Amino acid sequence: MREPSFQIPAMNSTEKDSAKKFPGQMFRVSFLAPVTFALLGLCVLSCGLSAQSQQPPNVQAPATGTSTVQQLPDQQPAGSISGTVVDGTGAAITGARVTLTREDQTPNQDALSDDDGRFSFANVAPGTFHITVAAEGFSPQTSSGTLDPGETQLAPPIALTIAPSIADVEVVVPRSEVAEGEIKDQEKQRVLGVVPNFYVTYVHDAVPLTAKQKFGLAWKSTIDPVTFGLTAAIAGVQQTQNDFSGYGQGAQGFGKRFGAAYGNAVTSTFIGSAILPALLRQDPRYFYMGSGSGTGKRILYAIANAVICKGDDERWQPNYSNILGNIASGGISNLYYPAQNRSGAGLTFENALIGIGQTAATNLLEEFLIRKLTPNLPHYDQPKS
Repeated sequence: MREPSFQIPAMNSTEKDSAKKFPGQMFRVSFLAPVTFALLGLCVLSCGLSAQSQQPPNVQAPATGTSTVQQLPDQQPAGSISGTVVDGTGAAITGARVTLTREDQTPNQDALSDDDGRFSFANVAPGTFHITVAAEGFSPQTSSGTLDPGETQLAPPIALTIAPSIADVEVVVPRSEVAEGEIKDQEKQRVLGVVPNFYVTYVHDAVPLTAKQKFGLAWKSTIDPVTFGLTAAIAGVQQTQNDFSGYGQGAQGFGKRFGAAYGNAVTSTFIGSAILPALLRQDPRYFYMGSGSGTGKRILYAIANAVICKGDDERWQPNYSNILGNIASGGISNLYYPAQNRSGAGLTFENALIGIGQTAATNLLEEFLIRKLTPNLPHYDQPKS
């Protein structure tokens, strides 16, 4: 059998020297090259795996200016509040409005008490609270408390008291009573503290008198002691001058003159200040104007009031009571004057005109003088001019 033959390529002298100089070097290079590349690959792979194991998973770099730590709100569990609303006897109050308020900005909660007076609030944040209860016919009541986190609190029974009855009562005094009070003031009016001056009112809006009050004022005026004294003085002057000579002299003549003068005062007062004013619904008093107006206006006002007056409707109108009262009084006086001193119809009307003039003169004195001579006048408000 023929052995295989191997042909070794020839080497040049240089290659031979190299091979001799580095024995086995070519073998090692040709053998280690793939091993080296394999080891190098394993090193690279192991370094890559090591780098991946050190990198945190799913971590992204934070954006500029953004904190990586997030704060979670401190939430505490809510609780509930319940209770009952009763009255003073302990009976339940149905339909009472219960309002839960907080000291923070939490919205108010409202509830109505049921048939058993019970109410409840759910999902109430912990902290201080106030409960206000209101019901018709009862006074409102407020209570306070503190709710712990998650607490179910049963409030004590809230007892309401009955609200006090408040009513606006308008007290209206009857006009007749007001007028009666004004008359009482007028009866205190005396010139120099003596002479009665009942038919003047210093209240510019005085209440009209009733018919009964008109007669009562006339009666008090005619029976006043000063009236008797003045009548006696007039009778004395007439007797001294021998007026109404048919009456004669002496006590009998004086008595007749006194009776005639008093008769004139009574008839003129009752007819002109009571009977006709009651029938015609006119006010017999003089309404003082006062210094709040000009002098000229006051003079015209005083003179005009001899023929005009206020009606019971508080409107100005012709003073029929005074005019007709003077005429009637003059006519009646013919019944008791001596025959030779009785006047006819012409003289009666003439005396009536004189009486109207006397009324105007008296009004002027009332407006400018008599008030100054009358002490203890009641307070009054002057009308504006």
